[in-house]
Amino acid sequence: MSTDPTSGQGSAAAAADPGETQNSTPAHNTSGASARAGKAPAAFAQTGSQFYAVLVSLLAAFYLISNIAATKQMDFGGWVVDGGVFLFPLTYLLGGVISEVYGFKAAFRAVLVGFSVMLIGAVVFGLVTISPAVSDAYNQEAFEVLFGWDGMYVRILIASLLAYLAGQLMNSFVIVWVKGRFGESNLWARIASSTIFGQILDTALFGLIAFTALFGLDPLMSWGQFASYFIFGVLYKCAVEFVLMPVTYTVVSQLKRREPSYSSH
Repeated sequence: MSTDPTSGQGSAAAAADPGETQNSTPAHNTSGASARAGKAPAAFAQTGSQFYAVLVSLLAAFYLISNIAATKQMDFGGWVVDGGVFLFPLTYLLGGVISEVYGFKAAFRAVLVGFSVMLIGAVVFGLVTISPAVSDAYNQEAFEVLFGWDGMYVRILIASLLAYLAGQLMNSFVIVWVKGRFGESNLWARIASSTIFGQILDTALFGLIAFTALFGLDPLMSWGQFASYFIFGVLYKCAVEFVLMPVTYTVVSQLKRREPSYSSH
């Protein structure tokens, strides 16, 4: 396949397995370890495309919505979860896709964008809460409970920010490290292992800060409830990503094919 002499980039070759490419020379971020092992070196795309921007936007939006929803705890037949259970697992799916296609630095920037959006949201919600309400406002008390700086929202915010940062970086690190060691093949193994490690760290850290007395805060769960929350949370979040593995494969495959900077000949 010929390349464009003005850009030095060619399109990625189509592959049956989205975790594999037929390219011999990646655009950048190649792995010396995989090359020495005789495997195809790992390749990553540049981040200047519209696809990266869309993925980062979705990641930030899903994270913000999940954190607002997480202020409510729910009990499904003895299994205690928070409201982020519906959407938050998809943030790891998006983080995995970004890490696989664009690399660790790109994933770190995406995580920081989500982190910043959450902080901005917290400031805005706080300002709305402390602003004078009209005399017949009926929702001021609800705002104070959810978003007041001395209420539950601050605790959820701190727990979420720390857990999100640690879990997402673990998720990205595992994907990129495994890809660098073993090349482009076996995408399923990278996604599965990164999900397990990332979700264990995220769920444990969030739950300990948000719901227990470990850090000197008032306990909102018993340790038995926390164990239920942790076990069910990890299993559920991992199960969602495993069920959606075909979607992940499809998205990764399409991105690798459509990103001209992913690889070149």
